[in-house]
Parts: sequence; C-alpha cells; structure tokens
Amino acid sequence: MKVNGLKELGRLRDALREAEALAAAERARQDAERARRERERNLFTSSVGPVRPMKPSGRAQPSRTLPSPEPRQRELDEQAALREALSDEVDVESLLLTDDGLSYRRPDVSEAVLAKLRKGHWSIQGELDLHGMRRDEARDTLSDFIRLAHQHSRRCLRVVHGKGHGSPGREPVLKSKVQRWLAQRREVIAFAQAAGPQGGAGALIVLLGSRDGQRPGQRRAPQPENDMAQHPSPGVFGQRL
Repeated sequence: MKVNGLKELGRLRDALREAEALAAAERARQDAERARRERERNLFTSSVGPVRPMKPSGRAQPSRTLPSPEPRQRELDEQAALREALSDEVDVESLLLTDDGLSYRRPDVSEAVLAKLRKGHWSIQGELDLHGMRRDEARDTLSDFIRLAHQHSRRCLRVVHGKGHGSPGREPVLKSKVQRWLAQRREVIAFAQAAGPQGGAGALIVLLGSRDGQRPGQRRAPQPENDMAQHPSPGVFGQRL
C-alpha cells in the first residue's frame, strides 16, 4: 500500500509541473503579444520622434462656401452633341413659309402667333450679333445663345446675321445658314424676318418655346410690348459682338 501511495504522489507532482510549464508558456506568449502591439502603437512616435501640440494661435478657422453642384461635364457633352447635330446641309426650304420674310413656324404654332412675331408684338429679351464671324464660330455662338436664353426663360430674341454688304457678291452668307440652324433647334418654335426698325433683312426675330412646354396661344404667351419694363433689355441678356 505504501508503494502505491508513493507512485500516486509522484504522478501528482509530474502533473503539477506540466501544468506550471504550460501556464508559464501561455504567460510568455501573452507577454510577447502585448509587446508586439505596443511596438505597433509606438511605430509613428518612434519613426518621427517626440511630438507636442501647437500653441493656440487665436485665429478663426477660414470657412469656405462650397460651390453648388453643377453637371458641367454633362453640359459640355450636350453642347458638343448640339454642335455636331446642327448641319449646314439640312434642306429647310420646304419648311420656310413662302412670304416676303421666309418665316418659319412649327406645325403646332398658329399663324396668329407668327403674325404677332412679324409685327413686333413681343418685347425683345435678348440679342445676338453674328457680324464678322466665320461659319463654325457663328454656329457655336448661336447654339450657346439659344440654349442659355431658353434656360433663362427668354422667349423672344433677335439674331442679326447681316445683309451681306461686306461679303463677296454682296450676298448674306450667314442668312440661310442661320435659318437652317434655327430650324434644327428644338427650343425654336418660330422665326421671321425682322421689321425695318429691328434690322430688316439683316436680322431674324426668333420665338422660343417655354421651358414647361407651353406654346403661345395655349394658356399664356411671351410678354407684350407694354411689359418691357419687367424684362431686361437686349443689352442685359445676349451679346453685342
């Protein structure tokens, strides 16, 4: 019995030593892990050296108003597409009305609206002078002018293309091209040759559709002449080049 008791006591001592060894190994592993994490936390400090906070300067932090988001790239893409879409080869002779001014109106625009346009019933809200421009420059400038006018809800515009007195053969080079370009613009619903005081054969009076899709004669039309004071003059909106 005594021998068996000694053997059992020996096995207990061995088990305790093994447990102590395992515990020591676990403590060593945990110490190594803590040391590694500490080194990582101190990596920036050990790399740049000791740092200290700056003293307050008492200056106010500048505040900058962020610009409103605008789809500039989309607008540029649309402008490029419009320039490419306006062709000099489009035949608009069949679209022009056979009157002295070679006027134009879309099918859903009444003749009464065109008659008012010829008579100067609506105030001019923007003007563009294309004198001295080459074809490509005039086309791009006209395209931008119509687009901006429509965005600003301008309805009645004057486009001066000239009478051709300074052109070879004294022919108005831009006149027919401007008519073609205007007839291709979705914003343009009618145009007519200007009356004498407004430029005569050297200019066109252009009528744009409203941004909400209404046509003159439906529910409301552009402002008449006696409302001129409520709108900017051609010199405020448009270009005198």
